[in-house]
Amino acid sequence: MTQANKSNLKDPDSQKVEVVVQSPEGEVNIFGELSIFVLRVSFSLFMVHHGLEKLSDPGGFAEFVVGKYFSFLPGDPVIWTYLAAVTQIVCPIGLATGVLARLSSLGLLSTMVFALYFHFIDTGLEGFPFAVVENHNYIFELSAIYAAISFYFLCAGPGRLSLLRKSNKITYYPKGS
Repeated sequence: MTQANKSNLKDPDSQKVEVVVQSPEGEVNIFGELSIFVLRVSFSLFMVHHGLEKLSDPGGFAEFVVGKYFSFLPGDPVIWTYLAAVTQIVCPIGLATGVLARLSSLGLLSTMVFALYFHFIDTGLEGFPFAVVENHNYIFELSAIYAAISFYFLCAGPGRLSLLRKSNKITYYPKGS
């Protein structure tokens, strides 16, 4: 056995095989990726705003929203208010940076599902989709858009312009003889 073969047996990286998977679309659509990035960051900023808004008056939100519409939740409504606020502050950081973006999107989607529930119980569908409402917007409209954006990032991920982007490399170690 030669010296090179002996060193290959000792080094586990010598058995490593890397496969690079080509992107099906070929070249990167930089305008598309920039659009996804802008959507991700701007959406995250709006979510942080809503979280800070809850923290500005947790007692009021707990009493008039959580206590009134979510009485089925166990525990103190103030705890649920803080949980929603922290979710709307921490998860957007993960989404905006692309670090644990899908998990962050799941957290934001869950808060938006609760927001939609609140709006539907409070005002109903308001004649959606054909009614012209007094304020020209359905009350649930913003929560529905936020839920749709959260669902998109949950399914599609953060895009290429993120800190923890998936590489196109697949590494595996074949069983040696």
